[in-house]
Amino acid sequence: MKALTITLQLALTISLISSCSKDTLNESSPNILLADNLYKDKAGFDAGLNGLYDEARRSRSGSTYGGSTNLMLEPAFIGVDNAYGNYEDTYEKVFNSWGANNNASVIHYRYVWSWLYETINAANTIINRAGQPNSLTETEKNQVLAEARFFRGWAYRHLTYLWGDVPLTLEESSGTNIRTDWQRTPVAEVRAAIEADWLFAEQFLPELSAANPGKVLKGAVQHYLAELYLAEGKNDKARDYALKVTTNPNYKLVTTRFGVNAAKPGTAFTDLFVDGNANRSAGNTEALWVLQNELNVAGGEGNNIMRRYWVNRYYSIAVSGTDGKSKNPFAVSADYGGRGIGRLSPTKFALTLYDANDDRGSDYAWRFSYAINNPAGIPVGKNLGDVIQLDRTSNEKVTNPNWPSTRKWDYVSPQDVTVDRQYNDQMMVRSAETFLILAEAYLKLGATDLAKDAINALRTRAHAAQVNASQVTLDFILDERSRELFSEEERRYTLLRTGKWLERVKLYNKIAGPVVQARDLLLPIPQNVIDANLTSKMAQNKDY
Repeated sequence: MKALTITLQLALTISLISSCSKDTLNESSPNILLADNLYKDKAGFDAGLNGLYDEARRSRSGSTYGGSTNLMLEPAFIGVDNAYGNYEDTYEKVFNSWGANNNASVIHYRYVWSWLYETINAANTIINRAGQPNSLTETEKNQVLAEARFFRGWAYRHLTYLWGDVPLTLEESSGTNIRTDWQRTPVAEVRAAIEADWLFAEQFLPELSAANPGKVLKGAVQHYLAELYLAEGKNDKARDYALKVTTNPNYKLVTTRFGVNAAKPGTAFTDLFVDGNANRSAGNTEALWVLQNELNVAGGEGNNIMRRYWVNRYYSIAVSGTDGKSKNPFAVSADYGGRGIGRLSPTKFALTLYDANDDRGSDYAWRFSYAINNPAGIPVGKNLGDVIQLDRTSNEKVTNPNWPSTRKWDYVSPQDVTVDRQYNDQMMVRSAETFLILAEAYLKLGATDLAKDAINALRTRAHAAQVNASQVTLDFILDERSRELFSEEERRYTLLRTGKWLERVKLYNKIAGPVVQARDLLLPIPQNVIDANLTSKMAQNKDY
């Protein structure tokens, strides 16, 4: 049962060597990575913070220490109005079928819960140790605390959206304070702790960080604060914090072509997602937080699977020849985004949201067709280079390679075109989303004319038709978020925050819509967490 209890306690940034003798553990052994040894100087604290950034990279990871297929993608991105599980493995099936499949024993929930509390305890350890005697200057201490507190709030943000009330702990866990009597803290109290962490982080995070492009910037925490205030109904504060980002010239929207493919056909919007363009050094002024991934660099290989999950299985598409026989005419190619397995796909609704001239719905942003490139798979009556259009008229269905996919996550390893994982830097937060948070705040404050302006800033960049104030509704903003942020935003969180998840899933997701119910607004607390709470019963979410 001890292993289950540690679900709430484990921190990955430090490890205790179980084979050490009692005498060894009582000594200050410099060759063992203990918190007491690590957190003495700036280098040690930087190592701990690097561990937190690695924890964040795991949110787009395809495996965990326990063998989970994935961490955040399924619960945050599919089973919503604009995305579904196209390839039903264990976890995609949950968010397509819901019902009995959505239960407290789903192992994926356990992994996500454990990972988030690992992140929290790692942050708590750094925060606690930074307050103890060490060699940090006051400036260094505040910088360390700002980053650690940012990540603690970030992890609790995920927990509250997924499970609602969750245990709140702001203390470092150790062998002397393991608990088996956890109680769930109301969301309002957890959000108060998140706000306190992020307000501190805002004071001391840098506005820019040219020396380290992976650092979370001040604009990112201001963005998250604006979103938090919307969730709390504090719309004036949401407006004010969004304006801190959208009026900052350092975070301005990219409106002209830039980066590695600037001379090739494309658009300013799609340049944002070209491999090599994620960081601000490439001219990407929208980037507020960029995850750093590097091939064959220790600590940089984050097992990222965004391409693997979002690029469809185009190499499995069967095309009929004039002889009535089908072949697979498409081979894995860098031109087609690399090797995807298409587990996550847009709903038909998502594909119908774009105006004719909207760059975000163009062939530069989506794959609506493929040219035959497999000499061994040319159907009779077809030729190498012939363009085959994908189905865009039927409703979404499971296990369908003949379906459009986003090009935002295209990536091919320079060593092997068929490699599963990807190692390119990726934006985690960009200021375009802050414009949509601002629009929502203005709408809720009754200032639809100003909400319209925030939306049109994005539509102008995308060459989409301008909207007027009378068109701005909450549903319109949610549609615009899909147009701008498809596969980037944690769509479930947005819909839950706005009270629109159940309504819009029923309306627009032809697979999950008929089966979702009110209880699915929150996920069930993992059963192993409830079982580990030996001395006090932890309440389960309603109707589970």
